[in-house]
Amino acid sequence: MMGLLSLVMLLWLVAEVMVLGMASGEDGQHDYADALVKSILFFEGQRSGKLPSSQRMKWRKDSALHDGNEIGMDLVGGYYDAGDNVKYNFPMAFSTTMLAWSVLEFGQFMGSELNHAEEAVRWATDYLLKATSISGLVYVQVGNPYEDHNCWQRPEDMDTPRIVYAVNTSRPGSEVSAEIAAALAASSIIFKSSNNLYSEKLLQRAEEVFDFADKYQGSYKDSLGSWVCPFYCDWSGYKDELLWAAAWLHKASNKIEYLNYVVKNIGELESNNKPSEDKYNIKIANNGGYEFGWDNKQAGINVLISSELPLPGASNLSIFQTNANDFVCTILPESPTRSVQYSPGGLLFKPGGSNMQHTTALSFLLLVYARHLNRTNEVVHCGDTTANSDRLTSHVKGQVDYILGNNPMNMSYMVGYGEKFPQRIHHRGSSLPSIDKYPKHIKCKGGTPYYLSHKPNPNLLIGAVVGGPDANDTYPDSRAFFVESEPTTYINAPLVGVLAFFKI
Repeated sequence: MMGLLSLVMLLWLVAEVMVLGMASGEDGQHDYADALVKSILFFEGQRSGKLPSSQRMKWRKDSALHDGNEIGMDLVGGYYDAGDNVKYNFPMAFSTTMLAWSVLEFGQFMGSELNHAEEAVRWATDYLLKATSISGLVYVQVGNPYEDHNCWQRPEDMDTPRIVYAVNTSRPGSEVSAEIAAALAASSIIFKSSNNLYSEKLLQRAEEVFDFADKYQGSYKDSLGSWVCPFYCDWSGYKDELLWAAAWLHKASNKIEYLNYVVKNIGELESNNKPSEDKYNIKIANNGGYEFGWDNKQAGINVLISSELPLPGASNLSIFQTNANDFVCTILPESPTRSVQYSPGGLLFKPGGSNMQHTTALSFLLLVYARHLNRTNEVVHCGDTTANSDRLTSHVKGQVDYILGNNPMNMSYMVGYGEKFPQRIHHRGSSLPSIDKYPKHIKCKGGTPYYLSHKPNPNLLIGAVVGGPDANDTYPDSRAFFVESEPTTYINAPLVGVLAFFKI
């Protein structure tokens, strides 16, 4: 006789197939290769600095060419994180780490897009090298966030203060420094065969920055306060970034000391998984080792190390696989220990802003772990429910297909993909006329009429995936609803790898 949990699993799978089938038409097939091309192209639309002759998103022009000048530094380059014109190095570094991991894990499926993906990584690492060029000092942000957010200007026009913010030995920022170290370490691996000198430079700098982050421990939300909070405040603490960086340094260098660091300190994360309230009186729901994104790296640490098992000469690593298995069980819809929500249409949903960041990042981890299960011929047990590699892969595919159009709105949430996609995204450059069309300077408030307009954005930010629909699968397609309509680099970065896998 079928057990209750098995029956629940069967009913869920049937419902999932029905929902996707109703939303997608007859076959619901997608051109993952086209989506991959566009997901990488998006990063060209987020570039800051002097654009190269190879720039394909032509409506974007040079911007922020004097970043760092006021302190005698060259901090030109890098990425704008979302629809504004501030360079936040914490989420930028995480996006870089995820782009690099996408290339490492799925680059073999990217074909001709591999070069473009590596270019996207290098655009960030060249900037991050500048930001870490002085020992004992890390530049973590360029631009006054309050004045920037008070304006609706093209990045090419912005005249708001480009204030540079840094952490140092007396005002530390372990989370942002460690995430930069992780980004540099992960990126060093992908350039090892094509540019060994550059790879060695990245790895050496990663080790130096990690040493700084570890030796002078503290959060940049305490050092810089309202300049980084609440924009990219580290709610989960900085210990996870230190372990995340050490895990990547071990993978990049094969030095056992970094793996030992993770093993020795993993318990500190386990004991710090209680809900907290920070000094800004914002309650933080901490789901322990099952979170993953620009703020919390715990699930990523467990999946990264588990996907490398067995490691020669290493011991006491079973905790990482146990944690990774538990993480899987918090995601799968049929699991009795599921901790995430799903919309009626089947989209993974978590409380907070920009939901697609959770969908893409958690899907990426599931797919990496699915490949590990396939290599080792193992399964995950969630109570009486068993999930194998194929189950994890099919679940990720369902999430990707939802993003690309198999949803109750029958629309793609990637700009430029499919026949119906967001037209009024919360993005300054996209919503204002390009310099080619309107060469005159647009002042701080000069862009407000465009923000308020109901007309579609004049410039397509091809490949941008927006924050997505609400918990009921509805999407307003309005610039004012920025939680739903704003794209971010950390939504796209993990999706690049996932699309490459399904492209085959």
